[in-house]
Amino acid sequence: MIIIKTMDEIQQMKAAGQIVAACHKEIANMIKPGVTTLEINNYVEKFIANRGAEPYTIGYNGYEYATCAAVNDVIAHGFPSGTPLKNGDIVTIDIVAKYNGWVGDSTWSYAVGEVSAQARKLMNVTKECLYLAIRQAVVGNRIGDVTHAIQSHAESHGFSVVRDLMAHGVGRDLHVEPSYAHVGSPGKGFRLKAGMVITIEPMINEGTYRMTVDPDGWTARTADGKWSTQYEHTVAITEDEPVILTEQYN
Repeated sequence: MIIIKTMDEIQQMKAAGQIVAACHKEIANMIKPGVTTLEINNYVEKFIANRGAEPYTIGYNGYEYATCAAVNDVIAHGFPSGTPLKNGDIVTIDIVAKYNGWVGDSTWSYAVGEVSAQARKLMNVTKECLYLAIRQAVVGNRIGDVTHAIQSHAESHGFSVVRDLMAHGVGRDLHVEPSYAHVGSPGKGFRLKAGMVITIEPMINEGTYRMTVDPDGWTARTADGKWSTQYEHTVAITEDEPVILTEQYN
């Protein structure tokens, strides 16, 4: 069942989302060659705790860290590590915080030093996919309108959209109904209603959309070893326009 939130509840969720957004703005200044994703993780854990929130992913299905860290060919759910980031890498950091009983969830990809033109294009197109999809997240549209915006834009640039990892509803828990892939056709799927809160989180690959999972049971990688990027916001559907609860305001 999809739980509909009141506007007051959405405002409470925004407080959680803004902790996550503020954390992303802080780590953007940390990411450079030589920094490790474990150092980033430890900073995020303290940042969230210092604001009276909880790093949601610690203990989630046995996961041990406050972040997921995906470098280059890793799509999602990578473990933070002590391996230094290198100039030219792309690192994607997924942060989830729970504050006053509500969850905020946002993922962002970062260039490490100077990246190639192809890597920059992948990042730019993925971010464009996110915001094109958010424009379609309005009352009366169907989820296929949202996902088609992602798929059509990514594929028009020669990239592919991950099928096997889902976006989801957000509320008092991280994963609630609905669950959906980031591909689809206009006019198909469930209808968007005011009070729904969902993630929109396109994972866009340089090559094939197919993926593999490492023996650790978590780390998802591209099947062909080419690179992947992801941008994610928690988004509330309202009678007026979509509200980005994790927007990184300047």
